[in-house]
Amino acid sequence: MTTREFKTVGTAVRRVDADDKLSGRAQFTGDLEVSGMAFCRLVTSPLPHARIMSIDASRARSLPGVYAVLTSAELVNMETHYGSDKKDRPVIAIDKVRFQGEPVAAVAAVDLATAEAAVELVEVEYEELPTVTGIDEALDPSSEPVHESNFCHEYGYEWGDVDAAFRECDRVFEDTFEFPMVYHYAMEPHTCIASYEPDRIRLWTSAQHPFLVQAEIARLFGRQLDQVQVVVPFVGGGYGSKSYTKIEPLVTALSREAGRPVRLALSVDEAMRTVRRHAARGTIRTGVMNDGTIVARECTGYVDTGGYTDNGVRVTERFGDRMPGPYALANVRVKTYGLFTNSTPAGSFRSIGGPQAIWVCESQIDVVAHALGMDPFEFRVKNLVREGEEVRRGRRPIEGDLEYALRRVADDFGWDSWTPEPTPPGVKRGIGFACGVTNSGASPTSTSLVRFHADGSATVYIGSAEMGQGSRSVMAQIAAEELRIPYEKIRVVASDTSAVPWDRSTGSSRSTTLMGLAVHDAAIDIRQQLLDLAAEHFEAFPEEIEAEDGRASFKGESVAFAALVRNMFGGSGGELMGRGYVTPKHASGKLRQDPVFWEVSIGAAEVEVDTATGEVRLLRYYSISDPGKAINPKQVEGQDEGAAMQAMGHTLFEEMLYEDGQLLNPNLVDYRVPIFTDLPHEFETVLIESGNGPGPYGAKGVGEGGIVCVAPAVANAVFNATGVRISTLPLTPERVWRALHEAGQAAD
Repeated sequence: MTTREFKTVGTAVRRVDADDKLSGRAQFTGDLEVSGMAFCRLVTSPLPHARIMSIDASRARSLPGVYAVLTSAELVNMETHYGSDKKDRPVIAIDKVRFQGEPVAAVAAVDLATAEAAVELVEVEYEELPTVTGIDEALDPSSEPVHESNFCHEYGYEWGDVDAAFRECDRVFEDTFEFPMVYHYAMEPHTCIASYEPDRIRLWTSAQHPFLVQAEIARLFGRQLDQVQVVVPFVGGGYGSKSYTKIEPLVTALSREAGRPVRLALSVDEAMRTVRRHAARGTIRTGVMNDGTIVARECTGYVDTGGYTDNGVRVTERFGDRMPGPYALANVRVKTYGLFTNSTPAGSFRSIGGPQAIWVCESQIDVVAHALGMDPFEFRVKNLVREGEEVRRGRRPIEGDLEYALRRVADDFGWDSWTPEPTPPGVKRGIGFACGVTNSGASPTSTSLVRFHADGSATVYIGSAEMGQGSRSVMAQIAAEELRIPYEKIRVVASDTSAVPWDRSTGSSRSTTLMGLAVHDAAIDIRQQLLDLAAEHFEAFPEEIEAEDGRASFKGESVAFAALVRNMFGGSGGELMGRGYVTPKHASGKLRQDPVFWEVSIGAAEVEVDTATGEVRLLRYYSISDPGKAINPKQVEGQDEGAAMQAMGHTLFEEMLYEDGQLLNPNLVDYRVPIFTDLPHEFETVLIESGNGPGPYGAKGVGEGGIVCVAPAVANAVFNATGVRISTLPLTPERVWRALHEAGQAAD
């Protein structure tokens, strides 16, 4: 058989959900109604740290229209705590609250107005405790412990002789950088409907990991997995905020108490007190020779995981994995710590630990380069890890040519030829660069089923959640390519645990790589069955059959796939079933190493700084995306540019501000997110299709790489423009102006 050109893969097809979303037919959890459904409102703690002395819900329970009030007293005949990395978060506060906004009671009522009225009738008595706010207080031995201590997790690794290497260096640099806590701001806040029934539990929820939610609910309430159904409709954005289990246990427990389905839809204010990104502080000590060779790096980091662990163990480890950077390092020592504080629990957020780590790493790389008098770009290239080398000892080697990727971005950006254009007095321009690699893919476990129908169409069943990233369209493209039928004949069914096969999660840039591989294998399974049927039909060998456009051909004759299926079953009906299993033991042999793949991130920025006001304006931003094989190039560009725009937020203005444990800006008036006027005039994604990923056709994920390099590239450009290094994000006008003023660089 001859090599076949792609028909669907590699093209920007119309998304399978486009018509539903454009017409408003697409349903999100908040659009759903279940017969007899009650409405939930929460009683939350006004204090960030306190003992609960008493709760009196009698007046609320007696209010007409109230079905139930849930407190810790009702958490009987069930497990009471849940969590991703540690089971330390109570379904509803038990004995103690650990952050402002933690639910202490929940009301189910006939309507929202009644539920809100009942909330006001719940009386809670607290004994206030000292508040632990931020990393410094968490590290203070005299601080009140949030849990048994304020240490959530400790992680580290080392290779080489680090101390001896530092003694041999010509110069040693040590710098500290800080990253803020930020909110995801998915357009749809967390929403869940739960129906606790005698023989089953049903949930409709805006979750990214439906099967992990299913397992957690089954464990909490003592049910078998087949007794828990989790349905995820379209999700209005996630970015990690809807990873693992969030509000589902509380709503399920309230449904059990009320004896009817219950819906809880959080406001933005409540969602900001549900999950956020980890704040972080990192210190890097780097030893170099005068020729620019990096000899040793020592990295120490802290992440603020808030009131509960959530996935703080993983974030602490990823922060440490990613901080040394994409460099060939003979001597490395890394220690990172996750810390509890009295603030919103931190969880997954696009590239966990990545933006924090690369901010620290790439800011300091610039410090060292400038101190040595070297071009920051060439300093990076000199020290890059090369293709086939290990960037972390014992882990998967780097698959691609990083130097080529860096030079491609620099050339397209015009790094070597750049000169600042004339600007008004007090306005300065500069350029900056950053690069990084992040260990992506999460657990390589996904499954898929494909049904090939008697009319020649097919239905693909996947567990991936559609959050706007276009996963259903990509899966349809892969299935159409391997089934050899038009894209329009594919239907994708997703995210109902009672109908679709198991998938680990939607996140960590894994869906196209791993679920895509499962769909690819399931479709090939069916195609082989069709070839076998065609071989029987033509009295030939399967390898002699050509398959294309829904037909099998042999020596000038052809037969429709649909006819082959009907002939097999001897009538007008019947269907074929294809299965795809992805595990670390996958036949490709590409999933045996950790991580599943390294996601490359490279960014170049040009900024304009008004030294009179401190305002930073991003004029140009170029990034690179290496999807291995771009299944849908437009969606790849959209992922990269969307991630970069999201990063502009924590770079320039986003920060959740706490004072004495109180969140000061829990709304979108006081909490600033990027808008279209914040976009740079030039915003380019450079696509490199290296074909070296472990997914179908050499594909690998790209959902997170675009977010990690924006902050250091922009801050390095600010330094290039002004000569002032700013080590704390975000780069607000006030912070920049103060730094300029202290350095004597502010204009009058």
